Amino acid sequence: MTTKNPGADLAAFAAGLKFEDIPTDVVRKTEDLLVDWFGSAVAGHGSRPVETIAKFAQTMGPAEGPSEVIINGRRTTPYFAALANAAASHVAEQDDVHNGSVFHPATVVFSPAVAVAQALGASGKQLIAASVAGYEVGIRVGEFLGRSHYKVFHTTGTAGTLAAAAAVGNLLGLDAQQMRHAFGSAGTQSAGLWEFLRTAADSKQLHTAHAAAAGLASAYLAKDGFTGADRIFDGPQGLAAGMSSDSDPAKLVDGLGTRWATAETSFKYHASCRHTHPAADALAQVMRECKLKPADIARVVTHVHQGAIDVLGPVVDPKTVHQSKFNMGTVLALVAKYAHAGLPEFDDHFRDADVMALRDKVEMVLDPEVDGAYPRRWIGKVTVTTTDGRTLHGRVDEPKGDPGNTLSRDEITAKALQLAAFSKGADEARMRAAVDRLWNVAQWPKVAALL
Repeated sequence: MTTKNPGADLAAFAAGLKFEDIPTDVVRKTEDLLVDWFGSAVAGHGSRPVETIAKFAQTMGPAEGPSEVIINGRRTTPYFAALANAAASHVAEQDDVHNGSVFHPATVVFSPAVAVAQALGASGKQLIAASVAGYEVGIRVGEFLGRSHYKVFHTTGTAGTLAAAAAVGNLLGLDAQQMRHAFGSAGTQSAGLWEFLRTAADSKQLHTAHAAAAGLASAYLAKDGFTGADRIFDGPQGLAAGMSSDSDPAKLVDGLGTRWATAETSFKYHASCRHTHPAADALAQVMRECKLKPADIARVVTHVHQGAIDVLGPVVDPKTVHQSKFNMGTVLALVAKYAHAGLPEFDDHFRDADVMALRDKVEMVLDPEVDGAYPRRWIGKVTVTTTDGRTLHGRVDEPKGDPGNTLSRDEITAKALQLAAFSKGADEARMRAAVDRLWNVAQWPKVAALL
């Protein structure tokens, strides 16, 4: 595969990918990711920002249609279903993440892919192939844009438009040239800035909703002959020129067809920003092995990569549940007290006096080893000083959920059931039946309603 126009090569791959091309282990991983995404989508039920976006979709879109809005069971067009489901599946901070691209694929891939598959009557195999196309494209675009991009831009919002376009374009049967046009239209709509974190704004849900819908629209437009920029990635006024100072076009085509980036994707164990997870697991290790209690902690230093400081640093005194998930001290305080920073812990305790007191004992320090390994590896290192003067160290090389420390199918099922129970988005019987069906998605002759 040439790299004279890597965007063209990436488009040809996304357009041509078929279920039969995908290794069995990657198919199984995609099924895992789909079930995990579904749990996060149901978890969006009742969230104010999500319900606001869903209301907008309901107001602007038709009252009936082929595609399912998961949080309320309404039917509408694929565009508005993708918009609502992408917002819903990102709000609980439990959706998957790919380390090397610092990108959350599921919310911007499955949301449009499922909506379009329902509209087209596509098979489960077609849904899986399209989803893998979306994952492979979105991950590589995130890697291409580099670390400088992520300092300002939310990669899931930016690369997400391309991922959505790839998935939907594959379902629509776009040829390679049409997929290039879809990429051009998707790339020119790439958006998402981190500034919202400073004031606990709702923008993160808008980022994923917009990316899913814009990518979907780009693919449909390309199908009807609408053209987009040919060198949207590496052109003199393309994505790299406007959004990155360390882009690498070779990463757009890295191992296409041999390296399956989909299989590298991690699940999220804690209900918080992924940048907190390595340190959270390292602290949990110290608490467990040294039999510490929260009252024993005088100070915690988390040794982190620069990306964690860039994203988490602005959040000093979180005012909302969602903002607290981007505060390292809050996450570690909850882990110290409850051994897990899950949805109930955040909802019920993030403003507890003892949690806030422990939160303020946590400091982030840039660590050369951790920063050098990032983003390919997310190492967790903490130094804990106890009230009786001891200095304790914790280290985790693969946080819970990473490919080498992954969730089993039983754990993914349990997580989905817990998310549904917490949000009251579906009762246990309905949710369990839905998850049981989803495990067999590759055998579905037609993608119907998930709930």
